Amino acid sequence: MDRNEYSDDRDVIANSWNRCIAWGLDQDHEPTPLCPEPVRLEEITRKYEELLSVTEAEVLPYYRNVLSNSRCLILLADQHATVLNSWGDERITEARLKPWFRPGANWQEQNCGTNAIGTAIAISAPVQIQRNEHFLKSNRSIIGSAAPIFDAHKQIAGVLSVFSDAYLPQAHTLGMVRLLSQSVENRLISRQFGTDHFQITLNTTADNFDSPWSGILVCDDAGYVIASNQRADQLLATATANSRLDELFTTHRNHILGHPDTEPLQLTTRSRVRLYARVRRPANVPGTKPQGAPAPLPTDQPASQPLDITRLEYGDSAVKRCASQSLKVLQRGVPVLITGETGVGKEVLVKALHRASQRRDQPLVAVNCAAIPPELVESELFGYEAGAFTGARAQGSVGFIRKAHKGILFLDEIGEMPLSAQSRLLRVLQERVVTPVGSTESVPVDILLVTATNRPLATRIDHGEFRADLYYRINGLCVELPALRHRADRRQLIQAIYDRHRDPGQSDALSPRVLSALENHPWPGNIRQLVNVLRVAIAIADGEDIQIWHLPEDFLAEFEASAVEDTPEPAPDTVDPANGTQSADPLARTLQVYHKCTGNISQAARELAISRNTLYKRLRELGVR
Repeated sequence: MDRNEYSDDRDVIANSWNRCIAWGLDQDHEPTPLCPEPVRLEEITRKYEELLSVTEAEVLPYYRNVLSNSRCLILLADQHATVLNSWGDERITEARLKPWFRPGANWQEQNCGTNAIGTAIAISAPVQIQRNEHFLKSNRSIIGSAAPIFDAHKQIAGVLSVFSDAYLPQAHTLGMVRLLSQSVENRLISRQFGTDHFQITLNTTADNFDSPWSGILVCDDAGYVIASNQRADQLLATATANSRLDELFTTHRNHILGHPDTEPLQLTTRSRVRLYARVRRPANVPGTKPQGAPAPLPTDQPASQPLDITRLEYGDSAVKRCASQSLKVLQRGVPVLITGETGVGKEVLVKALHRASQRRDQPLVAVNCAAIPPELVESELFGYEAGAFTGARAQGSVGFIRKAHKGILFLDEIGEMPLSAQSRLLRVLQERVVTPVGSTESVPVDILLVTATNRPLATRIDHGEFRADLYYRINGLCVELPALRHRADRRQLIQAIYDRHRDPGQSDALSPRVLSALENHPWPGNIRQLVNVLRVAIAIADGEDIQIWHLPEDFLAEFEASAVEDTPEPAPDTVDPANGTQSADPLARTLQVYHKCTGNISQAARELAISRNTLYKRLRELGVR
């Protein structure tokens, strides 16, 4: 745990104790648990029937090992801290505490002081309360971890908590209860909206959509988000409710909602973060798609094949140098650190290095350090023994590092790794052994290490967020992939990507006008953005040759703005209807075409080879609209 996390935890406990004092509680106070009448308990059960059924029937079966491998008790409480049900081992509690873990007991802070359930509700966030952090002395024999369950409108619907009396690595318990509550939240959203709405599942990889840690967006057929889970807001770094898909992603909403259910879809957020999505259509209208939606985007099969290391560049000396030097040092066992802006192709380079290396027949294990909950990073990376902590699988886990034995381990977003995990990773790199969580025995590993970051690690070192000794251990060779706007082979790269994605009937080459627009674009999202723009244009063109108006609207707006600032677009030769001579006035030409098309905006924009936004702007200047 880094210093900031520790400080935040201390503040949570201190603030809770202050609230307890303000309510007049005394640390020696021993509250009496409520014992509701059976009629009242039956009423509570009916009220929360769906929450109870989702938790017990759909989520808990996947976590049965929590109950069988560890001395713990799981509680489900409502938004007012009243216990609805419990599962697990009641032997963890003293006889005097047993009534507090039965349906009807209430754990509000005002009555029970600082505790996992009551404090989680008070701060609307996951929390862990160690023994002596409980305000009341009577509760200091237990350790509690709790996480709120939020409904589709981000209101607390209930709380899941895990109580234990064992001295176990409790960070993992908090991580598990967070995932457990997220699972319940996801199931509730699916039950409520899955029948009549589109459901988009988001994650950082295309093979992990069923993870509880996936984001969920629920949309209507116009692309408006009517509900979402917390994880979706985190992945998109914004409040998603009431947003339109076009405001969240660079891909048009029709192409997202029209994408096949069976194929993952790669999306880029407006903040240039790459995500993968799975689209599920409304259950009661199978096979339908929104009215007017174009054909789905072409599958990414050609591009999904890893590129050969000789095909990473088409004449750019910087990329060629990065690839050749990285391969040479990696073959000697020297770690490689890849830097560069988001979307420049760091992961593509790693896959190419793996294919070209002597370990091509061994595993390449890629781990996005920013995508794993901080509490679970150590157990996911280093593995754990059976029963090592609350929620551990019965068979334990080998972890990502041991999965990469004899192969290559790729740690992406290495700068996001928690400090506690950094210390353990440093030992692995120094001693070439892994000690699983909960074990005292070390396991030898043979790995080649590649790391990547788009953030300056030196700054994180200065802020105490990254270990300097680990930095120098992973920084055997540091290479920087250039941004797309700085690449000398930009034109050839654009053409190559177009070749991999174009429809069979389309021209082999892009038109000079389209190619010029693509080549001169600033590309803040780099190659990833370029691929998305070309795929959208190919889909909209629908077998025809790509024209300027086939490019996405946001791209055209950026292109036309830069054209005005830099080199104004030459006006096309036009005929002045008054005298039959050629006219160089774009406004006159616009008015002529607009009348010719009888006011059809889309048809006029196509004939003028401009975007609809530009056409509207010119018509306003003419006073027509």
